[in-house]
Amino acid sequence: MLWYSSTEGEKWVAQNNLTDKEGCEIIIGEEMGHALFGFGCCISEICAKAVLSLSEDKQKAILDELFSKDGCGFDYCRLSIGANDFAESWYSYNETDGDYSMKDFSIERDKKYIIPLIKEAQKRSPELEFFASPWSPPTWMKFPKVYNYGRLVQTPENLKAYALYFRRFIEEYTKQNIKIAAISPQNEFFSDQKFPSCVYSAKELESFMCYLVDEVKDLTKVYFGTCNGPSPYAEYGLHNQYLNYFMQNPKLREGLKGAAFQWCGKYSIMQAKEDFPQLELIQSECQCGDGKNTWEYAMYTCHLLHHYFVNGARANIYWNMALDNDGLSTWGWKQNSLISVKDGEFAFTPDFYVIKHFAKYIKRGAVMLSVKGEMSSNTSAFKNPDGSVVAVILNPFEFEKVITIAGKNYNLKPRSFNTIVL
Repeated sequence: MLWYSSTEGEKWVAQNNLTDKEGCEIIIGEEMGHALFGFGCCISEICAKAVLSLSEDKQKAILDELFSKDGCGFDYCRLSIGANDFAESWYSYNETDGDYSMKDFSIERDKKYIIPLIKEAQKRSPELEFFASPWSPPTWMKFPKVYNYGRLVQTPENLKAYALYFRRFIEEYTKQNIKIAAISPQNEFFSDQKFPSCVYSAKELESFMCYLVDEVKDLTKVYFGTCNGPSPYAEYGLHNQYLNYFMQNPKLREGLKGAAFQWCGKYSIMQAKEDFPQLELIQSECQCGDGKNTWEYAMYTCHLLHHYFVNGARANIYWNMALDNDGLSTWGWKQNSLISVKDGEFAFTPDFYVIKHFAKYIKRGAVMLSVKGEMSSNTSAFKNPDGSVVAVILNPFEFEKVITIAGKNYNLKPRSFNTIVL
């Protein structure tokens, strides 16, 4: 038996505190869903810079812990196609107005921080794959011609060229021996933001995705997303107006292989699973918090993972890998991260330990198992390809909680995360 627990005061501690007292029973049952692709985080420019700013021994400690098989073993991460809101400054891979042939396309900017960090990660995780999406098209393809706000200009010439832009991204990253396992056409296509963004109506997104599927289907998978709605407080982003609507188009029904959800997309993934079980579903981003990196928020992150996995997600991608400047984004919102960097030092945050409790022993190819019992909403169980069964259990209470699994009684510490390998 392996059992590790983390509390706010004591993190990732081996336990053997079995008791004779029976507790509430957790019954782990049959396989449900599909094999997992894995766990990971987003490697953005500012995150990569924060890690690479540290001494070599500290870089090694971080990368070993996140990517090595003795650490979290991250194997499914995320990239932005061009700048996201955690780039040092906004950019695309081609700002030559009217370059529809993408002659001036270049990923040179990414070779400063992002690609060097990926290369170090690959040394530890050779099977590392990436899901990628843009935050904004090149500005000359939009109206108005800005990174933030605006829409993609819907002319056939422009749509075809933008699809080619995706192809060039995949090709150039492939030349760097970096595998782009899937792409989606836009990050949060509902959101008109002050950071790089682009809003699409359902009809606009359908039109572009038809070009995109044709252009890249020989290179990678195309996913719907990233879907950040519907919000419970707004009348947009309804399932029938987007994913279900797209799947009525024969080209997209054949060409779309998956769907990516984040933020309020947590309400949509349930409908996607119900209507289209053939699609690969992923959690493309954890919610980013407020930069305080509290234990309370980590417990919420744990519930998010459980929610997505129960509703069919095959990958979990955390958002910010590492942040300095107290987590301040380029647009003024402090955010959480796995690693906090300050004054040449680093610290693992509470969210890191949540992810470690899942990723350390739950491997690519694992299948979620059904769980019954009064703690089932706090328990996620998986069967690995080697047959081992792993349960991740949150005790959300201020007191100890005894749970019983397969005849053994575990005394869980208050407000603790627990990983038990059965």
